[in-house]
Amino acid sequence: MTSTLPFTREQLEAIAAEHPTPFHLYNEAGIRATARELTSAFSWAPEFREYFAMKATPNPYILNILREEGCGADCSSMAELALAEAVGITGEQIMFTSNNTPHEEFQRARELGAVINLDDITHIDYLDEHVGLPDLLSFRYNPGPRRTGNAIIGNPEEAKYGFTHEQLLEGYRIIRERGVKRFGLHTMVVSNELDASAFIETARMLFALALEIHESCGVRIELINLGGGIGVPYRPDQTPVNLAALGEQVRDLYEEQIASTPLHPLCIAMENGRMMTGPHGVLVTRARHRKDTYRHYIGVDACMANLMRPGMYDAYHHISVMGKEDSPHDHVYDVVGSLCENNDKFAIERDLPAIETGDLLVIHDAGAHGHAMGFNYNGKLRSAELLLRQDGSVREIRRAETEADYFTTLDYPGLT
Repeated sequence: MTSTLPFTREQLEAIAAEHPTPFHLYNEAGIRATARELTSAFSWAPEFREYFAMKATPNPYILNILREEGCGADCSSMAELALAEAVGITGEQIMFTSNNTPHEEFQRARELGAVINLDDITHIDYLDEHVGLPDLLSFRYNPGPRRTGNAIIGNPEEAKYGFTHEQLLEGYRIIRERGVKRFGLHTMVVSNELDASAFIETARMLFALALEIHESCGVRIELINLGGGIGVPYRPDQTPVNLAALGEQVRDLYEEQIASTPLHPLCIAMENGRMMTGPHGVLVTRARHRKDTYRHYIGVDACMANLMRPGMYDAYHHISVMGKEDSPHDHVYDVVGSLCENNDKFAIERDLPAIETGDLLVIHDAGAHGHAMGFNYNGKLRSAELLLRQDGSVREIRRAETEADYFTTLDYPGLT
């Protein structure tokens, strides 16, 4: 399944006449609809929070749309905390989950009233020494051999994140004795996962673990963050996770495991990023050159600096050639950028319509981990971000970089 484009070729050409390609274009209506769908799926919960994983799309205009839809922010750095604060997300609407964290970032999270989610048992002493322990503290759980991960996130035993089971129990005892009064529990074991059973099993695992913590440590967990990782159906033959069905299955587990225990009522949280914005953003680029050697290449004006996922992960992104959506896909191309790296490819031996110089290509599902992962290798400049608003107008929400931006940190004659 690929997302339906919310614009025509003529509309996109008009946008490109004002905003030169390449650029990322986000669809406000789609982002709002997904946020509402997720919230509705968990409306049964005593309290539900979606902490948007802003690393996916760290733009304050996007973040503000999600804030208006009731979402908080999942932050992991000083800059992300600043973005959250700038759009009015503060207090427990922020969950600060980081690793190898400097104390200055813990301090800022504490000042904002964020839910601090520690990654390691040694961070209890570190936080206590430099910042002090807050009333509410959460731990990130790494289940190790108790769970398997997926291709992106890997096996939990090999991951650098989180407490072991034994460390988790010890950690709650320590912070209870030091005066912490409120407690959270978190995990993240899959990424870009389309099999809903992975999220069901995570809920089952965390509900059981929260009960074990209560019985063995005398600690009442009040916040359970199931993590994120709900995937995007990048390929045409894939289907999205049914959020309503997922919510109902988690509800069944809650009724079975939690509802009649002292842990009720629980706040259920998630921290989806990719799912919230990924399908609602595209990378728009224009065909610039054609090359015929051992393969047929279409060179476009975007490159891996604008969308790293295909080159880094061999990830699939669907491509539409505007105005030729219904034409025969009877040509086989590698669609490539201009970076001096051979993996700078958006598609490899892809069946596409005949492409001419000047054609607009739309690379689908680039609304998350696209612009956010941009870089300046080879002197490439990051492209603009645009927002297609609900009234059909377009707003530039981040301008394209210039040479002056690229050289701004250099103090060298002749470079400004």
